[in-house]
Formats: sequence, C-alpha cells, structure tokens
Amino acid sequence: MAKLSDLKVKIFADGADLAGIKAMYAKPWIKGFTTNPTLMRKVGISDYKSFASEVLREVPDRPVSFEVFADEFDEMASQALEIASWGSNVNVKIPVTNTKRQFSGPLIRRLSEAGVQLNVTVVMTLEQVTAITEALAAGTPAIISVFAGRIADTGVDPVPVMREALKIMRAKPKAELIWASPRELLNIIQADEVGCHIITATNDILNKLSLLGKDHAAYSLDTVEMFYRDASAAGYTIPCAPPIATT
Repeated sequence: MAKLSDLKVKIFADGADLAGIKAMYAKPWIKGFTTNPTLMRKVGISDYKSFASEVLREVPDRPVSFEVFADEFDEMASQALEIASWGSNVNVKIPVTNTKRQFSGPLIRRLSEAGVQLNVTVVMTLEQVTAITEALAAGTPAIISVFAGRIADTGVDPVPVMREALKIMRAKPKAELIWASPRELLNIIQADEVGCHIITATNDILNKLSLLGKDHAAYSLDTVEMFYRDASAAGYTIPCAPPIATT
C-alpha cells in the first residue's frame, strides 16, 4: 500500500477557512493552496482582498491561487493584474471560458506573455487543454486545473483524460497539471500514478491521509467497534426472538 512519503504528486489544500489553512500550512507535505469564490462565500467572506492578505501573511512561501470573478475579459485582465500584485507566490485563477462560453485564450496569452503566473481553471475537455497549452507563454510557469472529480461525476473515468492531458502539456514544460475536485482519498493515489504534478483537495479528504497503508483487517475491526459503540450509546434495543431450534 502507498505511504504519504512515497507520493510524488504535490498536494495542495483547497479551502477558504483561515483556521483550516493555518492548520494545513503547519504540515510540510502541503505544498500549496487554492481557493475559489464559492468556497469563500460558504464561509462568509465578504472582503476578498482582506481575506487574501490574511492568507498570504499565513502562507508567505508556498503557491496560493486566487480567482478572478469578472465575466468580461477586460475586467478579468484588470482583476488578474491586481491579484498578481499581491505576492510573488500568487497564481491567478482564470476560468477557461466566461459564462457566455467564450474561450479565455486571448486573455491567457496576454497575461502569460506578461509574466503573470496563471492557474487556468474549470477545465474538463482535452480540447480545452490543447487550446490553453497553445496560449501559454513558454517561459512563464502556469497551472492547468482539470476538474477530474466533476468528470467522474458524469460517469466518465478521468484517468485516461489526465494521462492525455499530460502528453498535450509536454509542449510547455513550465506548465503543471492539477487533478482538481477530487472526491475521495483514492484520487490522490490515482493522480500520483498518472503522473499529475499537483492534486488539490479539501481538508476533509486530506484528513484521511493518515489512513494510507492502514491494515484492512484492523480497519474492519475499528469499524465494527464504532458501530457497537454508537449502538450502545444510542441505547438501541431489539426484542429477543426465540432461540433457533437445533436438531
């Protein structure tokens, strides 16, 4: 069984809870952080820049991705330049399209050529990976976030997609592939086996990493004991049936 120390894939923590970010920063095997407006809204963040400043104070030396939220490309460009100015460890998340289904390629090219380190996000097709790769400047580091978990949600195995994405991205050696939106701990192992550079996961998944390599028989017993404790604590009773007759 795999051990945490065996993994080559870089693990990023995905979230917007500052306490959770601090807790994950304390773990040296967390190599970076990502967030998005939906996660921020869920925890009640109202001041985007103030939140980002707090995060960067806590995480001064590992990559952190913050996302633009405009829908027009000129405004996206302005937001991207502002976000990029917040720190040298910042990646600016640009959605692969806007809500009008217009490809962000010209903006990606413009920002990447200007030296902005991008995280192109919400990618789900190999056609998108190809177009993004072509738009990226060869000399500027970048990330392409393929939402493997959402691909899996549609009943499609994301593993072949991620393998092919890596092949496409060889044309830009400074670009890294993220396995985004994982659904379970197994996805970290899959991302590692495929050769993804990064996987970003929420704390509820990352907290399961202690289970890597756990003996399955021992895990079975742990689970039996949990069911027994919970039934006892709940005070459940079942009227006893007559014993089974023996012959």
